[in-house]
Amino acid sequence: MGLKQLTEEEIHSMTLEEKDRWWLENCYKGDMPQLTLRSALTGMLIGGILSITNLYVGVKTGWTLGVGITSVVLAFAFFKLLSKFGFGSEISILENNAMQSIATSAGYMTAPLVSSMAAYMVITESIIPQYQTMVWISLLSLLGVFFAFPLKKRFINDEQLPFPEGRAAGVVMDNLHADDGGKDGILKAKILVVGAGLSALIEFLRSEKVLDHLKLAKLRLPEHWDELMGSIQPKIMGTPIKDLSIRWDSSIVMMATGGLMGTKVGCSLLIGAIFNYCFLVPWAISQGIIAKAGWKEINMWLLWGGVAMMTTSSLYAFFSKPEFILAAFKRNKGEKGKDILSDIELPMWVSMIGIPVTGLLLLWFGKIWFNIEWWVTVIAIPLVFVFTLIAVTSTGLTAITPGGALGKLTQLTFAILKPGDMGTNIMTAGINGEVALNASNLLMDIKPGYMLGGKPRHQAVGHCLGIIAGALVSVPVFYLLIQNDISKITSESLPMPGAQIWIAVAKVLASGLSVLPQSTRVAVLLGGIAGIAIEFLNRRTRGKFPISAMGLGLSFVLKFSDCWAMAVGSLLFWLLGRNLKGKENTASKIFVDNQETACAGVIAGGSIMGIIIIIIEQIVL
Repeated sequence: MGLKQLTEEEIHSMTLEEKDRWWLENCYKGDMPQLTLRSALTGMLIGGILSITNLYVGVKTGWTLGVGITSVVLAFAFFKLLSKFGFGSEISILENNAMQSIATSAGYMTAPLVSSMAAYMVITESIIPQYQTMVWISLLSLLGVFFAFPLKKRFINDEQLPFPEGRAAGVVMDNLHADDGGKDGILKAKILVVGAGLSALIEFLRSEKVLDHLKLAKLRLPEHWDELMGSIQPKIMGTPIKDLSIRWDSSIVMMATGGLMGTKVGCSLLIGAIFNYCFLVPWAISQGIIAKAGWKEINMWLLWGGVAMMTTSSLYAFFSKPEFILAAFKRNKGEKGKDILSDIELPMWVSMIGIPVTGLLLLWFGKIWFNIEWWVTVIAIPLVFVFTLIAVTSTGLTAITPGGALGKLTQLTFAILKPGDMGTNIMTAGINGEVALNASNLLMDIKPGYMLGGKPRHQAVGHCLGIIAGALVSVPVFYLLIQNDISKITSESLPMPGAQIWIAVAKVLASGLSVLPQSTRVAVLLGGIAGIAIEFLNRRTRGKFPISAMGLGLSFVLKFSDCWAMAVGSLLFWLLGRNLKGKENTASKIFVDNQETACAGVIAGGSIMGIIIIIIEQIVL
């Protein structure tokens, strides 16, 4: 079909009203069916299943990925197959878009399970009842919906941030539903299946326990390639590189994640990782600033500068255009004073009513379930707006929402307001982090809808349906993994690094800010200045400055191995695109024309196999 989009020059030169009119004239598809019964049911079913993908990634890395592309291809292939056998018609492009919004929403419901909720259980040494967990995370997600729409005008309509995962989903849908008899869709489905199968096979071969049980130990792949070096263990300033997380994981899931990013973010991650783990951290360990070379100790010291960098760069980007603080809450008027998007956008009154109502419910349940004082929740909820700005900027540029890292700022705030209460510290931070995550994800969902000419209000309803599906599937699976045993949370088999960080920060801040070392305070100052400087240069060069503040900041939060894998993935696909572009061969069709599909398949297959292996190791072996 060919997606119509504005050029970079038009994005920077056209007014918001001009952009909205251009969209109505060139993209909007009128009343084409979108949120139908079959798209809703399919989205809830696929989203529920794929929420297991994010549960696995969250357990292993502490953060989550989208499942939009995977769900899009699966839904297309399913209805294509049904139509061939005479059972109904193929799914339309906007039905597929509504479906992916539901599925993606369901997939992201796992985030609080592997961060704030898990951390709270460890801190309080008690298992939260399943129904409470379902209600709590659903309310957090719903509040994210209400916070997202007042920000749509700036991030989607005006600045038109890429939202890489959302854009990829839009491109895939446009290609799938092209007028070629579905040939491109069948090819994508094959690529998805092959990528998923390869990644799943690798995860299976990495499982030492399962292979030993099946007497297939000789087929085992090492979890990290450096294991092949045996006793050879290089060091940096006296610290083994393995202890610095300088390793190359044999899994290809994170490399595929990097393939969904641009080289700017990938290179920023790599630059930050090399600086942090090859120079800064080894030096800090040698000087005794970091007590020992363990991931918890390293991350606790390192993350503050990165969080400060991401925070200041995002706030600078927002307040550098102050007119959007008001424009986000205003309607774009046509010549006759009528809102030209009134039949398309979600009515503003929904957010104005939804935010206080949902906030009151969180206040009530927070008090009776988690003993959070009402005034603490009253303070926490307005902070959501600030954190959402930061999260949306990161998601819009990188497809990664640093909800866990941003939650540390809330933990820091409530360490001052309510010192010593670690349970409150974690749950209030969870409110900010998880709401910001869901608001960002909803805007990610809206991006392909905007590209394809759909109605955002339909996607908002779909997002809410996904919340229900995700909660009903991911919460029981999570409880199946931990088996009501707190000791399994943050264990070797269920590391949950996100929860580990939340727990560590809560413990450190329990005695107040005085426990933070001087070096950490310096890191916050330098990181904050660097974030502003990088964003300023990006603004002055209209995005041509080669460093991303969000990418650089994330390198302070993630392990070197994850940064390395994502950087390699982004650079690999860049090289493939550069060398294969324009060529009519199989490699070009797979790695250039269908890059997003290939990456999505690898992520889905590896993640689902990974969670299956964990369940088998926990219950069967």
